[in-house]
Amino acid sequence: MSAAVDFWFDPTCPWAWMTSRWMGEVEQVRDVDVTWHIMSLSVLNEGQDVDPEYRKLMDRAWGPARVVNAARELHGQEHVKPLYDEIGIRIHPGGRRDYEQIIVEALAEVGLPAELIDYAGSEELDESLRASHQRGLDLVGEDVGTPIVAVDGTAFFGPVMTPAPRGEEAGRVFDGVVAVASYPGFYELKRTRTKGPIFD
Repeated sequence: MSAAVDFWFDPTCPWAWMTSRWMGEVEQVRDVDVTWHIMSLSVLNEGQDVDPEYRKLMDRAWGPARVVNAARELHGQEHVKPLYDEIGIRIHPGGRRDYEQIIVEALAEVGLPAELIDYAGSEELDESLRASHQRGLDLVGEDVGTPIVAVDGTAFFGPVMTPAPRGEEAGRVFDGVVAVASYPGFYELKRTRTKGPIFD
């Protein structure tokens, strides 16, 4: 029986992108059924005292999250991952920050209506975006970021890693992460990051 995996991401987060690439590898070597969910660093950082430059990033991060959410709401869950892939590949390995143009290109690539770009600056569907975001946080608590992963109901933040493991190594990491996270009293395993995301 397939393991049910739920994956929450913000399209602009490079670490969520790395973990999503790992999960794509896991899908090839383990019997998993992954559902992709939108969350938002902009929502997560509302009301927080953050660096002004980071605040600017958070203000801009609304657009991609809103458009992915609009695609889900208006056209179906099956569009979430393909749209995330097309946005993410332009932002992360592509190194681009022109979010509006990125979204326009990504929508065209996956065959979704160009008009969805209008939701980038609209609060119309924010209630459902916030609800998706909150479903992830409800599983792990407030003291996390993106991504959030849940496997058969066992949820955790991360894993944060670079580069993304491939092939059977990705499967072994998955097995280990799930084993550790499934212990009810386990809360944290961490070490200082010494590298940025390696987009290979």
